[in-house]
Amino acid sequence: MMENEGQRFRFSEAPVWDWQRAYYEQKGLKAWTDNQVPQYITSNPMIATAYAEMIFGFLQDLATKGKTTETVTILELGAGVGRLAFQILIKLCELRDYAATELPSFRYIMTDLASDNVFGWKNHPSMQSFIQQGLLDFAQFDAMHDTELNLTVASTVIRPGELKQPLLIIANYFFDSIPQELIYVGEGKIYECDVMISNADSSSNLQPVERLENMQLSYAYRPAPEYSADTYPYRDVISLYQEELEDSHILFPAAGLACLDRLETLSQSGYVLITADKGDHRLDNWKFAEPPEFVLHGSFSLTANYHAIQHVLEQRGAYACFTSHHYKDLNIGCMLMVKEPMSYVNTRLAYLREVERFGPDDFFSIKEWFDHQVSRMELKQLLPFWRLGRYDAEFLIHSAQRISDLLPDASDEEMLDIQHGIHMMWSSYYSMEQMGDIAFLSGQLMNEMAMYEDAKHFLELSLQADGLKHNPAVLYDLAVCCYELELEEEALDYTRKVLAMDPDHEEAHSLLQSFES
Repeated sequence: MMENEGQRFRFSEAPVWDWQRAYYEQKGLKAWTDNQVPQYITSNPMIATAYAEMIFGFLQDLATKGKTTETVTILELGAGVGRLAFQILIKLCELRDYAATELPSFRYIMTDLASDNVFGWKNHPSMQSFIQQGLLDFAQFDAMHDTELNLTVASTVIRPGELKQPLLIIANYFFDSIPQELIYVGEGKIYECDVMISNADSSSNLQPVERLENMQLSYAYRPAPEYSADTYPYRDVISLYQEELEDSHILFPAAGLACLDRLETLSQSGYVLITADKGDHRLDNWKFAEPPEFVLHGSFSLTANYHAIQHVLEQRGAYACFTSHHYKDLNIGCMLMVKEPMSYVNTRLAYLREVERFGPDDFFSIKEWFDHQVSRMELKQLLPFWRLGRYDAEFLIHSAQRISDLLPDASDEEMLDIQHGIHMMWSSYYSMEQMGDIAFLSGQLMNEMAMYEDAKHFLELSLQADGLKHNPAVLYDLAVCCYELELEEEALDYTRKVLAMDPDHEEAHSLLQSFES
């Protein structure tokens, strides 16, 4: 790319990373709940189940080795809105209880840079049960500098060397969101790619998201012999790039690798990394790579260099699992940086079952197609897909109207399966702003199936979620449920509330007349 006028920075030191950091600190959890930063693809029940299966396999492997007395720490980096952690804990506890076998205890620690996020998780209603059981804790963690974990619930500090069990690290959309180096390989030489930024005046009053949207980038190249020096810690992988690549721009995760090195010191027994990102682990995918594309979504994301991470860790004795097929949207890896990694058979088998054979990336591709096919599908296709997605609430949002249309011809068995699916969905639902809408959809379907007690329960949940902004449609459905359940006083009360809000509501007038007659 040609140079243009603007300030010049080393890529990893460019202000874009400060803007990214400021964005998350300003927005807090709203970065995800306002649908600016993508979260569904790495937070749905399908990926949570895959992760829980791998973690459960890891616990089984430790039990096989006789390591059951010490607690296993599960550390999520950049835990976002918190939905993934909640879903993993739901699924992991289900597996533990179902297996009813001796396993080491575990605790899940959610971390983020923004203190407001930590506060938000700690006070989230869906998290309270896990906090009370001692299964969940939180820590503010700066991936660029911190060397210990200050737990907010336990009020303790995890310092280097204090963990006896291997640390299990979860890192989704992490390595692409922290500073990376940008190097260029050409004619067997390594160059540093400096970034030139214009139209984003640092002295202006623009918000971080506005600066990212307005910036214009170009690149300048300079020789960088330091990457080939014997003292450079990742010299081996750089040498490989010199030998195998040509005319290629490489995002290099030096900060991510340094973070893993600092986290490794917390445990006496190494770590296991489960990670998902838009990132390539094959060297061929970095051949003739163009300069990085900034994908903007409030903040920004780049591409994670899983090849470099895998190469560095394997050189140190790790075993890495990535799929043999090519990913479409989300590349999921499991890297065992532990002694005798091949002996962790159950962990590797879980990856084989839950990711390699058919995994979250495959499911997401099918779901994108499914969302456009709902109006053509029958219950015999809709219900199995819902089970495949582990009774995801997103399914109900997209499918409720179609299910409602099909109910008149549904069999008793199909209606019982819908009822079961709604209860399964709700048992693992992470409370978010959509809670009232999903409860209403559930109540409506139960009402249409004449399952009035269940309908009343979900409609009341919807009413509670709406606070003072009562919806006449919810109130009317509640009136009908109470009428069918012969709860006359409640039915009258709800009917009168409907008419107070909507005096022309014909169905409510008819219901009131039926009481009077």
